[in-house]
Amino acid sequence: MSATLHPNAVHVADTLISRGHPGLILTQPESVHTAEQAAAALGVDIGAIVKSLVFELDGEPVLLLVSGAHRVDLGRCGERLGGTLVPASPELVSEVTAQPVGGVAPLGHPTNLPTYVDRDLEAHPLLWAAGGHPNTVFRTTYRELLRITAGMDVKMD
Repeated sequence: MSATLHPNAVHVADTLISRGHPGLILTQPESVHTAEQAAAALGVDIGAIVKSLVFELDGEPVLLLVSGAHRVDLGRCGERLGGTLVPASPELVSEVTAQPVGGVAPLGHPTNLPTYVDRDLEAHPLLWAAGGHPNTVFRTTYRELLRITAGMDVKMD
């Protein structure tokens, strides 16, 4: 029996391919809605999970790609990014990514969000990020993640 990818995951795969990535999206049988669930399902260190989190920086949406081992310190991270950082509402996340919370991929959004990548992700040779829909993931590396997202690396913890 073959499984079909959700249209969001197909769009993410197409975006990955257009940016020079193989575009392979995996569907997990268990929920990978959280970094802890993704790490357990994949059998990897939680730090190798890329959390795609939308925030507002001085009122404008931005995407933070954060190690699953970290929580974003709003004050410290906002200072490093040069403004005031607040969590985005679920409605704003859906609007700017066209993907559901818990399945937001680092790319494939209708708008190009300014993207900041957690420098601590570099410690892991392989990273796993959401594929645009809950239960979907794709594999990448830190350098590739920076390239395919046009992200800026930042120390976030």
